Amino acid sequence: MWAPQRKFAVAVLIVIALAALDIDRASAVEYELRPDGGEIFGKVERVRTRYKDTLIELARRYSLGYEELARVNKGVDPWLPGEGTQVVIPGQRLLPPSAREGIVVNLPEHRMYFFPPAKKDEPAKVMTFPVSVGKMDWRTPIGVTKVVSKQKDPSWYPPESVLKEHAARGDALPEVVPPGPNNPLGAHALRLNIPGGSYLIHGTNNPDAVGMAVTHGCLRMYPEDVAVLFDAVKVGTKVQLINEPLKMTRVDGEIWIEVHPPIDEQGQLAQVKLTDFEQRLDTLLGETEVAINWDIAIETLREASGIPVMIGLELAPQDPAVVAAPTA
Repeated sequence: MWAPQRKFAVAVLIVIALAALDIDRASAVEYELRPDGGEIFGKVERVRTRYKDTLIELARRYSLGYEELARVNKGVDPWLPGEGTQVVIPGQRLLPPSAREGIVVNLPEHRMYFFPPAKKDEPAKVMTFPVSVGKMDWRTPIGVTKVVSKQKDPSWYPPESVLKEHAARGDALPEVVPPGPNNPLGAHALRLNIPGGSYLIHGTNNPDAVGMAVTHGCLRMYPEDVAVLFDAVKVGTKVQLINEPLKMTRVDGEIWIEVHPPIDEQGQLAQVKLTDFEQRLDTLLGETEVAINWDIAIETLREASGIPVMIGLELAPQDPAVVAAPTA
C-alpha cells in the first residue's frame, strides 16, 4: 500500500480580532476560495494548551463546536488538559456539496457555510461557523428556505410545545422572555421561512453547548459569530439545510473525503455505509483511472473524525497501477 502525503490547500485566514473580549480568540471564520474551483480550504493545526485551558474554551477560541474538537482529541481531559498538552485543531474542510451561494448548513457536521456575494476584482470567499442543531425529538428540517427578517435584541416567545415540555418537568417558562442575559436567543436573530414552526438562526446565553444537537430545531451560534453573520447577511438570502455526512472531492489529482457521524431515523449516531461510499465515489470519478488506498478509506469512514483525508490519486495514462478492490 502506498502512503499518501497530506498537503493542505493554501488559504488566506482572516482572524477576527475581539480586543474588547478578554479572550485570545484565534477563530478562523473567513477564507478565500481557490480560483481553480478546488473544494478544500483551511488547515489542521496543533497547539499546546496553557494551564487554565479547557476544550470548551479552546473550541470557542477557534470557532469550533465542542464535540468536533473532542472527537479528534480522544484521551485529552476536556476540563483539565494540563499545561503543554498537544491539541489538534480541525480547521481544514471540504466545501459542502451544494451551490456556492447564501447560507448552507450541513446538519451532521453541525456547521454553517456562508458565501458572501463576490466583490469586483476580489476572490470569492466563504465564512464558516459551528452551530447547534435540533436534538432527537426536535430535528432541524431539511430543505431550501430563506432569511425573512433580522432582529437585534429579540424577545423570545416560547412556542406552545416548548412551554408544555418545560412545564412537564417542573421548569415552567414565561410566555415571553425579554432581551437580556437570560434570553436564550442572545442579541441577534435571523428568522427562516419554514412552515410549521418558528425556526431561527440566533445567538445564545449558553455558548458552551454550541456545536451540539441540543436545540428545538433552531440553529444556535456563538454570540460573536452570529454578530458577524448578522451584519453580513441580507433579508432574502437563500438558506440550504442539507444532510451530508460524507463529503468528497478531487483536487490537484488527489481524492479527498471528509466524514462525519450520520444520524439515523431515531436520532442516533450511525456509520456511513461502504456501499454508499462506493456509489458516491463512482459518481465523482466517472471514467477517471485512480489508485485508492482502501485501508485508509475504510478507516476514515469508521472514525468519522471530520478531518479531510486524502485516499487516492488519479493515474496518468501510462501508469500501470491497478485499483485495489475493498475486502469484506
